[in-house]
Amino acid sequence: MQEYWTRWENWMKQHAPRLLNILNPGVTYEAVESLEKLIGAAMPADFKAFYAIHNGQQHARAGLVDADQLLPVEEIIEKWHHWQDLLDAGTFMYNDEPIISEPDTGIKNNWWNPLWIPITSDGFGNYLCLDLDPAPGGQHGQIITLWHDDSHRAVVAPSFREWVAAYIAAIEKGDYIFVKKWGIVHRDTSFNYND
Repeated sequence: MQEYWTRWENWMKQHAPRLLNILNPGVTYEAVESLEKLIGAAMPADFKAFYAIHNGQQHARAGLVDADQLLPVEEIIEKWHHWQDLLDAGTFMYNDEPIISEPDTGIKNNWWNPLWIPITSDGFGNYLCLDLDPAPGGQHGQIITLWHDDSHRAVVAPSFREWVAAYIAAIEKGDYIFVKKWGIVHRDTSFNYND
């Protein structure tokens, strides 16, 4: 996974050197172990190798992933607890029936599943998650969307490695640009960059 960080950092050096300052050092073994104990499952090897180099980003307005924060493991744990608390409180139940989502093939129809591990956040309750509990037709470790107010759950990539590889390739191709206030954003994003 070092290759991907090297390519990403090289792009930042050329287009957005200030972003290099918000990269965290690599995650500790103990932090990953805490996450795995919490969720009762092993994180994918590619995730661990990627995070061993940089444990996501520091909390900053500028996001590394299409304006979203690349969460450090400590914040992944915090976000997971938030969703688990909502699940435990019965938030995803209505008239004693579970509220279900409208997922793509390969994703379970939960509103939230404890084995959907948030890895990015827009700060408004929307995430990309590692899905460690796919439905038939899905792949263990696929990347899915989790929007708090939208029932659709989409498969973004079949694995963490393929998600990282596609994103870095798109950045290098020029599909993404750096905007001072927002970070790395898709070139076709409709919001006003000067907002």
